[in-house]
Amino acid sequence: MSQKQREAVGNLLRGAPSSPDRSVAEQRAGYEGIFVDRSLGEGVVIRGRTLGGRPAVDIEVAGPRREGKILYLHGGGYVVGSGRTGSHLAAALARRTGIPAVSLDYRLAPENPFPAGVEDGVAAYRELLDSGLRASDIVMAGDSAGGGLAIATMLAARRAGLPLPARAAVFSPFVDLSLAGASIEARAELDPLFTHELLLAYAQHYLAGHDPRDELISPVFADLSGLPPLLIQVGSHEVLLDDAVRLATRAAESEVDVTLEVVAGVPHVFQLYAGRLDEADEALDRAGRFLART
Repeated sequence: MSQKQREAVGNLLRGAPSSPDRSVAEQRAGYEGIFVDRSLGEGVVIRGRTLGGRPAVDIEVAGPRREGKILYLHGGGYVVGSGRTGSHLAAALARRTGIPAVSLDYRLAPENPFPAGVEDGVAAYRELLDSGLRASDIVMAGDSAGGGLAIATMLAARRAGLPLPARAAVFSPFVDLSLAGASIEARAELDPLFTHELLLAYAQHYLAGHDPRDELISPVFADLSGLPPLLIQVGSHEVLLDDAVRLATRAAESEVDVTLEVVAGVPHVFQLYAGRLDEADEALDRAGRFLART
């Protein structure tokens, strides 16, 4: 691990604009701008498509290929982000597993608050099943709000009687929109990206008056029984640390096979800094091995 690498990433994030006073349009443009010139790496082919009635990005990486599909759900607090921004981590996982990925452009708040995102996630998953893929050939992944949405999508699929995917990996999942995690205050000085104020603004956009403890909004309060094996990765320098820890505890209490990885000294969704942060590459390697298990 490199202290200099971690400090450089932390300083980069501290310099990024994150004020909740910016308009939603400004926040979206700023977030997309972070990714517009970022390469997906060599040998990556992306194609636009529709999945579950929503735009999506199909991602294939040159090299040995395995059957199946990674359904990736992007982060952004349910307010910003897109299938294109999610394609970066989706491509990283596709490269490591040999499994083609699809990154979903689910509807965003405040125009489309809960339950729009969950509905889109389930519709996308259902279409993959209807296309002939077996549930055992599908894995799910997501970061931040997309990590929470991945868990909520599986809960909603379980409720609908659908077979569940083989595995799921979530990075820094946002799984408690009641903001009850102690780390939101305890880690505030360490987190270079999020504040309570910013998280609250995202949550209010998505909730639109719904109970934040609804299990499809905040899966940390759900009965997770029957979910597939989970991998949860989180950094110690983030206010959402307790979301990940409490989700892992809830999964264990629900008799779900769960692996929790807390990586010291790194920020929210640190996997995005693969190539400049050793811990990011190592975490993605572990996530790839986890998702590729049969």
